[in-house]
Parts: sequence; structure tokens; C-alpha cells
Amino acid sequence: MKLRYKRASLIGAAIVAVALAVTLILSAFRSNIVFFYTPTQVANGEVPKDASFRIGGMVVEHSLERQPDGLTVHFVVTDTVKHIPVSYQGILPDLFKEGKGVVAQGVLDLEGRFIASNVLAKHDENYMPPEAAEALKRAKAAEATQTPGTAGSKS
Repeated sequence: MKLRYKRASLIGAAIVAVALAVTLILSAFRSNIVFFYTPTQVANGEVPKDASFRIGGMVVEHSLERQPDGLTVHFVVTDTVKHIPVSYQGILPDLFKEGKGVVAQGVLDLEGRFIASNVLAKHDENYMPPEAAEALKRAKAAEATQTPGTAGSKS
């Protein structure tokens, strides 16, 4: 075999190996990536079906219900526009409180309830995940534009 053909076959094999490695890496990223959605996006059906995703917002005051088993809890997450009921079985973070920010990861069931596999609470008074803070800001802006005649009025 001529040197030219050996070199071409080595270059071809290297290209195939790199393409295979890139394909495997992208496949791993695709299967492990988890997207963040707001309660409004969930209510509007913009979430993936049968796939895990994250939902974030504020825990609605007086919505936390603990079940007798001590591990199952139900609460409602809102972005001030839409409310999504959440069920979680496990130990909640110490900083989890009603009226505070939360991010939950899980799936949506057929009845529209979010079944969380993981719940994260914000870790201090000034922190909120950037996605959740931006989503709350957009929701408040949308709510302000939908309620005409209330701007500038004082009660």
C-alpha cells in the first residue's frame, strides 16, 4: 500500500472517531439536560410531555399540606399569574417556606399536577435562581399590562 493511501485511511479513521465521540457527547447532553419553565408556561402547555423539567416560582401562602406519612407534601407554585399544584415525597429543604422562592424538578401528570422528584429552596433572602427571577419579572410586567386603569392609582 502506498504511503498516500495509508495517510488518507488514517485521516479518515480519525475523522470517523471524532464524529463518533461528538455524537456520543451530544447524546449524553441531550438526555441529561433539564429545562426551566414558569407556572404560566406549564399552564399554557409549553412543557415537554413525558420528560423531566424544572418549574420555579413562589410557594403560595397557606398552600402547604403535609400528609400523615410525614414525607408527602402538596403545595402550589405561582409566578403571580398562574398557579401549579405540586406533589413531593421526601424531606423538604430547611429553607423551604410558604411565600418564598422554590425550584422543583419532576414531571407533569395527566391531571396537571407537577410530581416533583427534587425540591430546591433559595438559600438566602437575596438569592433567587436567575431564571426564576426573570420569569417573575416577566409575569408581573404581563399582569400590569393586562390590568388597564390600575396604573398610578392609590387606594
